Amino acid sequence: MKRRYTEEHAKAGLSAKLPELESFENQFKGYEITITLPEYTAICPKTGLPDFGVLTIKYVPGKWCAELKSLKEYILAYRNIGIFYENAVNRILRDFVKAVKPVSAEIKGEFSPRGGIRSDIFAKYGKKTS
Repeated sequence: MKRRYTEEHAKAGLSAKLPELESFENQFKGYEITITLPEYTAICPKTGLPDFGVLTIKYVPGKWCAELKSLKEYILAYRNIGIFYENAVNRILRDFVKAVKPVSAEIKGEFSPRGGIRSDIFAKYGKKTS
C-alpha cells in the first residue's frame, strides 16, 4: 500500500525562514498577557489549499514581552508556507519561547473546518497559565 503522506509532508514548514520575533524589556512581574491573532493563514503541504484559523497566545512574561509588530509580521509570513496545523502551533510556540523567554506560554490554534472536520491544537511551555 502506498502512503499518501510522505516524510516531506510531515516536516513541511518546520525549517522555513521566517521574520525575527522581537521583544522588549518587561517593567512588571506576576501578570498574564493574551494575544489573539484572528487572521492566521497557511498552505496545506499535502493539498496546496489554504488553511485559516485563529491563534491565541497566552503567556506570563519574564524579563521580556513580545513586540507585537514583529509578531504580526512573523505570523503573516505563514501564509506562504506549506505546514500542517500541528507543526505550525508547535513551531510558533518554539520560536516564541526562544525570542521572549516567558515564564510560561500556551498557544491555541482554532482552525476553520475543511471537509467537515475542525481542529483545535494546543501547545504549552512551562507552568500552566491561569
